[in-house]
Amino acid sequence: MKLILKRAHAYLYMASVAFFYFLLYPLLWYFSRKPSTYKHMNKLRRLWGFLSSACAGIFYRFTYEVPFDRTKPYIICPNHTSNLDISAMSLLVKNDCCFMGKEELTEGLVTSLFFRTVDIPVNRESKMSSFRAFKKAMERLHNNVTMIVFPEGKIADDYPPRLHAFKNGPFRLAIEAGIPIVPVTSLNTWKLLWDTGTKYGSKPGICKVYVHKAIETGHLTVDDADGLRDEVFRIIKEKFDSVN
Repeated sequence: MKLILKRAHAYLYMASVAFFYFLLYPLLWYFSRKPSTYKHMNKLRRLWGFLSSACAGIFYRFTYEVPFDRTKPYIICPNHTSNLDISAMSLLVKNDCCFMGKEELTEGLVTSLFFRTVDIPVNRESKMSSFRAFKKAMERLHNNVTMIVFPEGKIADDYPPRLHAFKNGPFRLAIEAGIPIVPVTSLNTWKLLWDTGTKYGSKPGICKVYVHKAIETGHLTVDDADGLRDEVFRIIKEKFDSVN
């Protein structure tokens, strides 16, 4: 019975996501027509994430190791265990931002509009696609746009989840752009909704997100990318394992 109720709640959440997406779609489409209005898409994405979660009784609480200066661009690097992580990161970053994600998201029902406009798709199997995505990300960062990259690349199949090896891309990007990288630990979103929620369902509650101190990269070279990757992995893993 408990699993039935949790699955019913997951479908309630998915229905809420779909309802608010289509409600906001006319405005999203209008603002997607030119890059100068992409910032309004981000505002609507934050509203969409908050409303769709709140209607399912899901809310977000952010704890900061140090105050977070939202006037600067960053590369945000969170672990990834739940679809709720996307809403959490949208709500965390108040200034202009974009996600980098797998190319398949350009075909998704509710992701295609974003990944054909404000966000950056990448095919990691293609060197040319990766190069184009890297160049586009550099341009966004230099235009004061914060990048959000899940360094694991996907939600893994493990349940309960564990942290998987990080891709090198965001760390090399941070060093070459001279942009600080912010490790973020999503502590319990998987307990509320793991992956899409279709297997184990979901439940109301508060998603707890810990925002670590930004790591400066201005003094690093590309030869330090692996070390930076390992440091961010260690920071997130220690925090995640301490509560799970």
